[in-house]
Amino acid sequence: MATIFVRCDDAAAPTLTFDTQAGGANAAPFGEGDVLLDISWSSLNYKDALCLKGDRGVARVSPLIPGIDAVGTVREAGPDSPVRPGQLVSVNGAGLGEFRHGGYTPQLLVPGEACVPVPEVFSAAQAAALGTAGYTAALCVLALSDHAVKAGPVVVTGASGGVGSIALHLLARLGYEPVALTGRAERFGDFLRGLGASEVLERSEFEEPSARPLQKARFAGGVDTVGGQVLANLLAQIRWGGTVAACGLAGGTALPTTVLPFILRGVTLAGVDSVRAPRELRLRAWELLAEHVDTGVLDSLTHVIELEEVPAAGRELLAGQRYGRTAVRVS
Repeated sequence: MATIFVRCDDAAAPTLTFDTQAGGANAAPFGEGDVLLDISWSSLNYKDALCLKGDRGVARVSPLIPGIDAVGTVREAGPDSPVRPGQLVSVNGAGLGEFRHGGYTPQLLVPGEACVPVPEVFSAAQAAALGTAGYTAALCVLALSDHAVKAGPVVVTGASGGVGSIALHLLARLGYEPVALTGRAERFGDFLRGLGASEVLERSEFEEPSARPLQKARFAGGVDTVGGQVLANLLAQIRWGGTVAACGLAGGTALPTTVLPFILRGVTLAGVDSVRAPRELRLRAWELLAEHVDTGVLDSLTHVIELEEVPAAGRELLAGQRYGRTAVRVS
């Protein structure tokens, strides 16, 4: 068993430590909270990859154990905790791998309010494969449904990534017409159609500024993981009363749009924050995943790696060389 630490105390390149002694049987557990977990699985996400390279926008403290997901068995729980010893739980976001230690360690203290019992239909490895990406995808789909987007073509940006791939699968299972938007259509077109995409579009169609603040109304809604110009063009192509659930910023934080989609077509831009979402919303998201995710499909898009492989896999993810979901075996 081992623990990964990231240290980025100054302007120099971050240092990664792979410590096989930390978190041993006689060591005090890392983290903070009223629940002590024996971690079995985590996952690799875009935020984790940024943390591993020392991005201070993600790694808010130093040293820090990355891993925004933690799946494990409750060893100890406070008297007021919503979970009990022996339960298999998943913790997603909640500051893990950002401003508190995360899942790349065999034992961790976490807040009980962030712990969600893993539904019986999922193994620990499958819960980790879903992780924050699947949970965020579910939050986005809930946002569409809660804003009365019940059917029709829904475009998913960053479709070959973790959030995008699970969102495509959920939308297809729920009867929508998911449209995949990706910068790697030729490479991943078959993969995305296998997840249920009715159409695969090139991201380049959405990357250039348009002189028209309102474009042809093509989509009932959208799940956006990119932001920037892509989101601006997507908003301009939403039908009257449609909703876009926005959860990412891979394409930038600026939003070069106008108020016209909102006041002439009644479009809603619904922000999705997976880090601080309340427990009730976390439970709803995992209920949606349990009801609609095909575990065979989930397994087919999941790559399993060992903890020592995480740094290299993180570099591959930032270079656009990985797709689907990556589950990390911790112990």
